[in-house]
Parts: sequence; C-alpha cells; structure tokens
Amino acid sequence: MIDEARRRLYLSAMQVANWLPRVTLPFAAPARPLWQPEAEEPAAAEVLLESPPVGDEPPPLGSVAPVIAPPSAPRPRVEVPRPAAQARQTAVADAANEAEAPAAKVKALPPPRFSLQLLRAGSCALLVELPNGEAFSRRDPAYLLLRDLLRAAGLPDSPQLIGEPVRWPLLSRGSLEQGPQAALEYVQSFVAARLEEQGGCVCLWLLGESAIRFAGEGDAEAYNRELQIDGLGSAWAMPGLELLMDEPHRKAELWQAMRRLMPRWKSTEWAMP
Repeated sequence: MIDEARRRLYLSAMQVANWLPRVTLPFAAPARPLWQPEAEEPAAAEVLLESPPVGDEPPPLGSVAPVIAPPSAPRPRVEVPRPAAQARQTAVADAANEAEAPAAKVKALPPPRFSLQLLRAGSCALLVELPNGEAFSRRDPAYLLLRDLLRAAGLPDSPQLIGEPVRWPLLSRGSLEQGPQAALEYVQSFVAARLEEQGGCVCLWLLGESAIRFAGEGDAEAYNRELQIDGLGSAWAMPGLELLMDEPHRKAELWQAMRRLMPRWKSTEWAMP
C-alpha cells in the first residue's frame, strides 16, 4: 500500500478526477461526497442513500451506498427555420420595404423637361407646347397650323405673345426642387399671374401633353375635353401641334370638340388692352 499523497499523484497523472475504492485504504483521507446540492437550491437534487434497517448490523467497511446523479437540466430546443417560414419572412420584409419605397422614389424622380409659350387670341388664351423648345417663327409649320386652328375657331390668326417661354427645369444646377410637383405649381402660378395682368380670358387652350399636365393636372386621356382648373377657370385640353401634324386623323375629333365650345368665345366681346 502507498500513502495518500503518492496515490493522488498517480491518479492526477492518469487524469482520474473521481474514483471510489473497493475497500478501505490505509492512511487514506476521509472520503468526500461526490456531489452536494447548493445552499440556494436545496430542493433541486438530493442524494438518496439506503438507510440500514433498525437493529441490523452496520454495513461492512469499504461498502459505499449507491449515488443517484442529479437530474440534468433539459437541453434547449433549437428551432431550425424551414424554407416556407423563411419565404414568409422575406415576403413580409419586402412588403415593408415597398411601403416605404414610394416616398424615396418621388424624391428620386428627375425633373421634367418641357417648353411652353403663353399667347392670347381674342377672348382666349393659349398655352402651347413648343415642338422644338424654341419660340415660334413665322414660317414654322407648327405656327402655321396654329394659325389655321385659330381661323377655324373664329379667332384672330395672329396671336400675341405673353411673356417669354417657360422652360423647365429652370436651373441646370443647384439644390432647388424641380420635380413634377414644383413644375405644376410654377406653371399654374405663372399662367394665373399673366392672365390677371391681361384681364382674364373666356377659355384657356392647353395644346400638348406638357401643357395639360402642368397647367390642368391632366394627361393624354383628357384630349378634346373641357377642364375646370382652380385659379385658371375653364380650359380646353388639345393634342399638341406636333402630334396633329404627325397624326392628321386627330383633326376630325378636334374639330368636333371645337364646334361644341365655339359659342363660348364667339358670344363674348373681347376688348384688346
């Protein structure tokens, strides 16, 4: 037999942490319990020892009562995401992003590009989309077509220019907001101010999609229809001069709409200032 210090040294070298002797060892230190419940949780686990019956002889030396290990804590359950669940989560995230996207898209829209000229012919004012972006010249085919429309409507065929053409965007650089909403507000305020200086008009002709969009808040679906615009009064939406030259069949529908609206300006006496 070896002493306790050497015995522990051998066990440590063999990496034996816990051991139980089969018989009582000489010179051995008192045995320590393998597990003892903590003071905070006395009811978490208990060591069950078989008690000897009363009156019987004590167990022989070296016998050890069986030890029941404490119940281990349940292992946490790991949820593995399924493809269907991941797809639903992705769909929800995409829907949330799309709900926030419109505001960003509106800010990212480039400024519209157009040129409009305001004219007056008798009791009517005309906001004309310039086909090439430049002011009308006497021999311009678009200007000649405009004069034909005025003669057919019973109005003076030499319209008077009101101010300079409105070209958008106003600035090529800078941080000024020049999106579609800003263009709409600018064109409407410009036309309203110029018509107030001229004493108003009976009907405002809007020739071209840009004129209809940024003065009448309409689109191509409003061609040959009458619009009521806050601050500008009654307006007539018409195809642009360039579109009428490219698609002559549109002139028949335009003539029918003109015949319905012609009494509006023919019955009004207009004094040129």
